[in-house]
Amino acid sequence: METRILGKTGLRVSRLGIGLAEIGALALDESGEAQAGQVLNAALDAGITFLDTAACYGNSEELIGRTIAHRRQEYVLATKCGHVTGGYEGEEWTAKTIRDSIDRSLRRMRTDHIDLLQLHSCGVDVLKRGEVIQAVLDAKKAGKARFVGYSGDNEAAQWAVESDLFDTLQTSFNLVDQQARIRLFPLARAKGMGIIAKRPIANAAWGAPQSPSAYADDYFERARQMASAGPIPAAGNNRILLAIGFVLAHDVDTAIIGARRLEHVQENIRLVETLLPLPAEAIEELHRRFDQIGRDWPQLT
Repeated sequence: METRILGKTGLRVSRLGIGLAEIGALALDESGEAQAGQVLNAALDAGITFLDTAACYGNSEELIGRTIAHRRQEYVLATKCGHVTGGYEGEEWTAKTIRDSIDRSLRRMRTDHIDLLQLHSCGVDVLKRGEVIQAVLDAKKAGKARFVGYSGDNEAAQWAVESDLFDTLQTSFNLVDQQARIRLFPLARAKGMGIIAKRPIANAAWGAPQSPSAYADDYFERARQMASAGPIPAAGNNRILLAIGFVLAHDVDTAIIGARRLEHVQENIRLVETLLPLPAEAIEELHRRFDQIGRDWPQLT
């Protein structure tokens, strides 16, 4: 598995990461634990070293702790904080909520530190207030987190990059959501930040007949518009390969793809390790279509 250094953190991460929101939907029972363990251990065995979760991803953190805590030295562990979730009573985006969330995450994942602690998509107003940024920086100073990042999009992501307060940026980037390559990546790289691409396959919208849920409707409409110009040259007919290959053709350190089924993880690994990179003309055509059709499209959150 190809690896990259995650910006100024110095952490070495696999270019294919795994997002754990889907695993969070599994039950905390013998069946759910077995399925999560199968997926996570297979990912580690194949060389995936970047795991991205969040306090609000259902049972994800607890399943990590129950299944792969004994392999803690083999992966870079990223989580997110800020929301009120999991039965917690409090107010979102306060220092107390951040502190309590961090301690709860450490207990759930059965670890004494988080490699990358990220603020989870708060707005510019919250960032400017400073309270939550100070809370994650305090956690870093206390050794509970090695590095801190911002996960989000559009104006808030740009503010986070320009602030010089974060080590990494996690942001939406895919073949129908390309604003990050124009507005965020150059500045983030200039500041030495690690770059994490979220939603890299755009809910599998490219080439699909219809959206599976209202959550993905915008991606499917964008894909319909961009695909209306005809086939992408030299792209082949594997739409998931096209989506992953597009993202990894750019200067991102890792792209996190959600999965809770072993066969999906195995197929993503096969595509990345045996069929990439994509031909340059396919990437160039996707750039051209986005710049022509979607230049003013905001990032989708």
